[in-house]
Amino acid sequence: MTTGVRRRMGVEERRQQLIGVALELFSNRSPDDVSIDEIAAAAGISRPLVYHYFPGKLSLYEAALQRAADDLAERFMEPHEGPLGARLLRVTGRFLGFVDEHGPGFSALMRGGPAVGSSSSPTTNALIDSVRQAAYEQILAHLGVTDPPARLDLVVRSWVSLAESTALIWLDGRRIPRAELERQLVHDFAALAAVSAAYDDEMARLLGTVLADEPADGPFADLLARLAALAPRAALPS
Repeated sequence: MTTGVRRRMGVEERRQQLIGVALELFSNRSPDDVSIDEIAAAAGISRPLVYHYFPGKLSLYEAALQRAADDLAERFMEPHEGPLGARLLRVTGRFLGFVDEHGPGFSALMRGGPAVGSSSSPTTNALIDSVRQAAYEQILAHLGVTDPPARLDLVVRSWVSLAESTALIWLDGRRIPRAELERQLVHDFAALAAVSAAYDDEMARLLGTVLADEPADGPFADLLARLAALAPRAALPS
C-alpha cells in the first residue's frame, strides 16, 4: 500500500489504485469502520480527490466488492483434468485461501453488507449471486453436465451454500485447521451426492463414474475408508 506519496495517474489507473486500497482496508476491517480520509491517506491523495473518482464510499465499496467477487469467482476455475476429488480439493483450497486473506471483506460480500450504512444495495446482492452462480456452473462443468437433473441441481447448489456458510462460521476463530476443512468440504460434496444417489438411479450412475476415476489416495477414497472404519462401531449394540 502506498502512503503519503503523490504522483500523477491517469483516470482509470487512479480508479484502480483506489479500488485496490479500499479492498485492502475493507478486507481487514468492517467497511463501516473505514473512512474516506483513511482511504485517501493510504492512496496518497486528498479526500476531495477521492470524491472526484467516486461519488461516495458506497460506490467505492461496491467497486471493491466487484473486484473481490471477480477474484473469488476465478478461484473456482480449474482445468478439467484428473480425478474430480483432487480438482475439488484444489478449488476449495483456493476458496478458503481467499476467505483467510479477506475475512471481513468476504463476510461483507456474502452477507450483503454491512455495506456502507444500514442496508445492502442491489449491486452487492447481484455480486453475491454472481459468485454463487459462477461456482455452480464450474462444478457442473467439472461433472460434464450442461442440463442438470433436479437432484444434481440440488446437490450442487446445496454444496455451494454449505461451502459459503462453513467459511463464514470458520472465520469466527478458525478453530479447525484450514487444510482439514478443505478436505472436509470435498467430503461434504461426496456425501451430498451419495445421499442423492441412494434415491435416484441417474445420480447413482454419475457417482459411480466419479468414483471409478478416484485413486486410492484421493479425497473421495479417503472418505469411503473413514466411513468403513465407522461401520463396525455403528453396528455394535448399545
